[in-house]
Amino acid sequence: MLQYLKKRWKYLVAKLGGNFEENADPKVQLEQAISEAKDQHKRLKQQAANVIANQKQTELRLNRQIEELERVNANARQAVKMADSAHQSGDVEKAERYTHAAEQFANRLLTLEQEIESLKSLHFQAAEAAEQAKNAVDQNSDLLQKKLGEKQALLSQLDQAKMQESVNNAMATLSEAVGEDVPTFNEVRDKIEARYAKAKASAELTESNVETQMLEVEKAARNVEAQSRLESIKAELGIASDSAPELTETVPEADPAE
Repeated sequence: MLQYLKKRWKYLVAKLGGNFEENADPKVQLEQAISEAKDQHKRLKQQAANVIANQKQTELRLNRQIEELERVNANARQAVKMADSAHQSGDVEKAERYTHAAEQFANRLLTLEQEIESLKSLHFQAAEAAEQAKNAVDQNSDLLQKKLGEKQALLSQLDQAKMQESVNNAMATLSEAVGEDVPTFNEVRDKIEARYAKAKASAELTESNVETQMLEVEKAARNVEAQSRLESIKAELGIASDSAPELTETVPEADPAE
């Protein structure tokens, strides 16, 4: 049962995560990524500043100890000189006191030398760490600038993608039925084209009938005119007209049904 609940929980988490990624706005996610990169760079700079500050502090301590070493060394030399002078003058008490002081200075010198060697090692390590920190900040700064430069290009690509998706959806809508009672664009186009073709065909047939009737009318009129001219020529020649009835041709009437 416990194993089943774990599997179910993992499934729900994966599903919710998938839905989130699918519905999330890439523009907002891009802004979040840039903001996170800026925060990371800020944290890196703070860490680098701490490393460099540690190197500077170690350097100050080292310089201070070196100055102290020079001062103690000078005091030790002076104590030795004073002890030797007191010994030559026969002042045993002063000679012993100066000798003791010189020994104290010598012990201090040994301690300072050890501390300085340790500080030199620390300073070397701190200097290396500070240099690495500087390089890391410079590299990350270059990466951040590159991301900021790519941001505008990505936003432009995102706008183009959205526009293309809108065009694709519009084109898909034109070739798909909106509902059960709504015809597709192609169906409507075919219907309109069929109606237009039928109307054009009917018009052509009508024009053809009118032209035929006009030709018949013109032919009949010409026959009448020819008969009249023939009669006129016979009269000029003194030839009597034929007793046969005149050749006349009746103009056909248009069929109302046409």
